[in-house]
Amino acid sequence: MTMPVTIIMVEDDEGHARLIEKNIRRAGVTNEIVPFADGTSALAHLLGPDGSGRENAGRPLLILLDLNLPDMTGVDILKVVKENEHLRRAPVVILTTTDDQREIQRCYDLGCNVYITKPVNYEGFANAIRQLGLFFSVIQVPEAA
Repeated sequence: MTMPVTIIMVEDDEGHARLIEKNIRRAGVTNEIVPFADGTSALAHLLGPDGSGRENAGRPLLILLDLNLPDMTGVDILKVVKENEHLRRAPVVILTTTDDQREIQRCYDLGCNVYITKPVNYEGFANAIRQLGLFFSVIQVPEAA
């Protein structure tokens, strides 16, 4: 039996976090969403107490990652996840206000799976997240190594 996918959401803007969760739910996604408002606590959770990531081995994860965090950049987190033998298979969806081409290329080079620029207006943002939720409901996520 396969375990349900856990969505790890790293988003420091509380309003955006609520909007993301609400619209993912609207798309019919019932998976557990574990929210983090900064990179330090997200990495502590992903890497576990011993810092190896082994704690999440075999758990299907999907990481929703903002690039602009108070304590580190999402790029730093992306690097750690993709370089970790237990976490590297986890799909990482970058969801950020940054639409700089160099930043987009850098994220894909580091192994992000999807890069989405947050629309500026509320309706556009809500709609983009609903579509992302529909995407989540159909993609296959591998178990962590």
